[in-house]
Amino acid sequence: MTSAQTQSHDRPLQGKRIAFRGRLRLATQSQWEQLVRGAGGLLVAIDEPADLLVVGEGDVEATPADWGLTRFGDSAPEVLDEAGLWTMLAAEPQEGEPRQLYTPAMVAELVGVSLATIRNWQRRGLISPCRIVQNLAYFDFQEVSAALLLSKLSQAGASTKAIQDQLGKLRPHADRPLTDLSVLVDGRKILVRSGADLVEPGGQLRIDFGALEDDTTPARILDLTQHRLERLAEPEEVKQVVTAEELKAVAAQLEEAEQLEAAIEAYRSFLVGYGATAEVCFFLAELLYRVGDLSAARERYYMAIELNESHVEARANLGCVLVELGDLELAAAAFRGALRFHAEYPDAHFHLARLLDQMKERAQAEYHWRTFLRLAPQSPWAEEARLRLELES
Repeated sequence: MTSAQTQSHDRPLQGKRIAFRGRLRLATQSQWEQLVRGAGGLLVAIDEPADLLVVGEGDVEATPADWGLTRFGDSAPEVLDEAGLWTMLAAEPQEGEPRQLYTPAMVAELVGVSLATIRNWQRRGLISPCRIVQNLAYFDFQEVSAALLLSKLSQAGASTKAIQDQLGKLRPHADRPLTDLSVLVDGRKILVRSGADLVEPGGQLRIDFGALEDDTTPARILDLTQHRLERLAEPEEVKQVVTAEELKAVAAQLEEAEQLEAAIEAYRSFLVGYGATAEVCFFLAELLYRVGDLSAARERYYMAIELNESHVEARANLGCVLVELGDLELAAAAFRGALRFHAEYPDAHFHLARLLDQMKERAQAEYHWRTFLRLAPQSPWAEEARLRLELES
């Protein structure tokens, strides 16, 4: 039976050796390596035997003979461009097969950005979950590909506002330009493939992203400390100088600008002025964790759960914080609590399996490793799960 016959939708590159040549536009070499491994393939060098050769810009029109591929043996590898590999990885599952979905943490790991960045892109509508379960977003491979393009733009220095401006010019042609159009990234510029041509949004000459306004700081400068003092002193008499939604927007913008302490102040101002919500407590907990205040993060995760007991990300993140604080029994309870509300939450199975291994509870750990692999066979953490199961077998 051939490898093509044995491969599944969950691992479409199972057993295949993949080589790359040319300038890669859709993802970096390390990102491709993550995706190839998650799909069951092995990334090999251009001078090693390969089953599939993926060619980047400048090599699409060449032939296998141009690269001296006789060294691969009697049968030359199949040749695809990057878009062809995307199509293979994003193929719809066969009838009865589950579609591979990715949690925000998995997308962050695959793309090589922070989890906060993924949440920011989701909040701004740059990526959209295809499913939400108990406040937990799930993304399909098309959205992962959009996140990869956003990552390349951000790393080249394009601001979120500049990216949104460019995508806005494309929306007359597609509601979701990053997934519906053939989009490439060149530095801070978005290009659309039209036949053999690459054009910028609107068909114009290339737009200089650097000339666009870099909106990485809040539009309104608020005296957050004064706002909190006033609300604490005379909350019933103080005029509302800022609305609840404005405060959340300010906090999000400050977080985007990596002004984490100021973002924390903004969320605390929200809590003083408008009361606690599970959403704000969760965002505040994540920021407190990022600045290293684990005890405060723990308390805010607890409060988020008290306000919304089915907030599974808060439960799972609380478990991770408790592991770092050394409270392993409570951490295991937090992960199990997340699974009680969402039994197919792959991240919770992964973290619980790790913890159970640490606690020497091998049989239970094996169950959660196997469940994780069933739910997320293309996860960036799948290789660790497979290695753990091999060690335990």
